[in-house]
Amino acid sequence: MTLSAPDRWLLPLLGGLALVLAAVSLTIGAAGLAPSRALAALIVDDGAVSIVMREIRLPRAILSVSLGAALGLSGAALQGYLRNPLADAGLMGIGPGAALGAVAAIYGGVSALFPLALPLMALAGGFVAMALVLAMAGRGDGPAGLILAGVAVSSLAGALTALALSLSENPFAALEIVYWMLGSLNDRSMQHVWLALPFMAGGGLLLVLAGRGLDALSLGAETARSLGVNMTALRLLILAGTAATVGAATAIAGAIGFVGLVVPHLLRPWVGARPSRLLLASALGGAALLTAADIAAGLVAPDRDLKLGVVTALIGTPFFLRLIAAGRSGSR
Repeated sequence: MTLSAPDRWLLPLLGGLALVLAAVSLTIGAAGLAPSRALAALIVDDGAVSIVMREIRLPRAILSVSLGAALGLSGAALQGYLRNPLADAGLMGIGPGAALGAVAAIYGGVSALFPLALPLMALAGGFVAMALVLAMAGRGDGPAGLILAGVAVSSLAGALTALALSLSENPFAALEIVYWMLGSLNDRSMQHVWLALPFMAGGGLLLVLAGRGLDALSLGAETARSLGVNMTALRLLILAGTAATVGAATAIAGAIGFVGLVVPHLLRPWVGARPSRLLLASALGGAALLTAADIAAGLVAPDRDLKLGVVTALIGTPFFLRLIAAGRSGSR
């Protein structure tokens, strides 16, 4: 794909911003380390400082970048496929399905016996939700059936999650469920990184491969078919890629909203009308946004666990209020 003039400066700018923010996130923490010593401890052994950097801060920085990229990329792909600017993994039931899998692990006590059971069951929940959406949507390739199926699965997953909270006899388990659903990167290790990265990388590759089909689909379904796009294969690519990326992100960090909605909206005016150009830009933009949100959470409440999902909601809600206001003024 030939890069346009905006792509030539936008992608390096977003990538550089994500890297700078990741470096800044490595220097922030409760230990109160000097930035130069903190960064040097990643390379040169410095006793307890190196342990803090390599086992606590580095996994968090890697996850904030990779999870943000996964959420931004999946949001751009779904919006392009469904031709709906409000589409995201929550609308398709994949995010709520992954959350339900994690809630089941906490409610059943499995996560207390085997810590990795929570992310593994969350991943499984995301893929089960994808399979249900595909089964309910049927063979049609229109977006309406897929959206309706996604809303149904999302509602079912939300209802079952609320049921688990209502029936939980253990107040500590109920509290853990509530805290987990708010989203956080605290206490994540390199074990979580190695668990999530393969799924996010594989799912991201599927979504990028769907770029040509999304470009053709922007001209209409009939035109896309005439250009040789297999609409069934395109649907599978989008849903499987979203299930892998968002399922892994939700499995590791809990429910984090608005990244997949906000980032494509912000970047779409800069990349033109081709959805494929928005994919990589949204991945880099999502990485920068989520890392910035994680830094903000650490700076605003350094002594408390300010949930990452709360910060992204505080960022995203005013943005959509502005969109609504702009839409109203434009319709007059």
